Amino acid sequence: MSMMSNRIYGRGRANFLWLSRTLTGCLGFGFLCSVAIAANSAKSLGEYAAEMKTQLVQKVLPYWYDTAIDHKNGGYVLSDDAAKQATPAAEKQLVTQTRMIWGFSHAHLKGLSDTKRNYLKAAELGYRFLQEHFLDKENGGYYWTTDLAGKPLDQRKIVYGESFAIYGLVEYYRASGDKAALGQALELYRVLQKHSHDLKNGGWLEHFERDWKPILDPQAQVIVELGGAKSANTHLHFMEALTELYEATHDNEVRQSLEEALKINSTWFYPSDPSKSAFHRQPDWQPVTARSSAGLSYGHNVEFAWLMIRAEKMLGRELSWAQFDAHLQHALKYGYDHTRGGLYSRGFDNQPATDTDKVWWVQAEMLAALTDALKHKENPAYSEALDKLLQFILTYQVDPKDGIWLDTVAADGKPKITAKAHNWKANYHDVRAMVKFIEGFGPGF
Repeated sequence: MSMMSNRIYGRGRANFLWLSRTLTGCLGFGFLCSVAIAANSAKSLGEYAAEMKTQLVQKVLPYWYDTAIDHKNGGYVLSDDAAKQATPAAEKQLVTQTRMIWGFSHAHLKGLSDTKRNYLKAAELGYRFLQEHFLDKENGGYYWTTDLAGKPLDQRKIVYGESFAIYGLVEYYRASGDKAALGQALELYRVLQKHSHDLKNGGWLEHFERDWKPILDPQAQVIVELGGAKSANTHLHFMEALTELYEATHDNEVRQSLEEALKINSTWFYPSDPSKSAFHRQPDWQPVTARSSAGLSYGHNVEFAWLMIRAEKMLGRELSWAQFDAHLQHALKYGYDHTRGGLYSRGFDNQPATDTDKVWWVQAEMLAALTDALKHKENPAYSEALDKLLQFILTYQVDPKDGIWLDTVAADGKPKITAKAHNWKANYHDVRAMVKFIEGFGPGF
């Protein structure tokens, strides 16, 4: 990219920087607040990236290492809040454990382990706990939850969680060189193909009892998405996992599944017309008419966009930048805050966003997508959106004490959910996006 593309396009407005947060007083209740001051000129993306690397290396990753590892039982316990005493965790969840394995493995791969914090050892603790306590050695697959000591609680098999098991195992293999971990990932894929793959309609069923009996009742409490339906969320993350598994194994069956997942996602859930994105489909791909399934998620749409490009690169295909741009431009037109910066949560077709909360993972996926977009080609609108996004994140979403992103803030930046770590919030979305941005525009690792 040219010097121009690494500089925010022509604007003389001030650049907002966070200075501090306080627990009392600023909002009239015990939440954190930000104090921002204006700088004389805009920072380059390279300067933002250098600062973000410092945050990641000196604060973010040490936070997860120091607070989340369960040294007594193995695995990880996540429970922290920036403004109040967090409710102690009572269980360990498959998604949490595997995302943490991925995060620590990724940190080690980037050369960030040191004598004080060995991120590979941290990942190994999670890997061992996963194999010893979550793995169903009789039926295959991994349980949904265990208690803190590792006793299985919810023994159902939920493909959303199984997808992250593949994802985490592949990254742990890359970091450790442990071929057994890659073997576990490939075996899990084969178990899913045996029990979950829909041979008639394509795609994958998503919810099962311990013995892989399908849970098809739409009223069933299935934790993730909708019983009896196929979801954009699960199929997106399964595609994500298959991409990495194929890159690591070059297994032909995995390749075929990745091709199928890519086609399904780009056809039924995240089509070329982003206004027709769907949360759920019937097993035969007919629409789900339940009111709760209406609308679209800007965060998932832009996440799909960059994961689609990643999958196509692994498959050696022509890259679908037109579909990528369609999703990014739709999000910017209907779901982006062009005044303050930041991506809203949800909306409907080609209408302004109806849910204007700014959730940490949504901002992370927008950061990742804009990074890939600008590394592909210059675009003034994308550059301005990225600059405003960075300003918003650093001013309102990040707790400067430890660099951790708050769960949810309102459109104006006021904290709404001040949680920093819980079973759905690990070192995955934001760490991944930070690494992509640092490697895209900064000093790298």
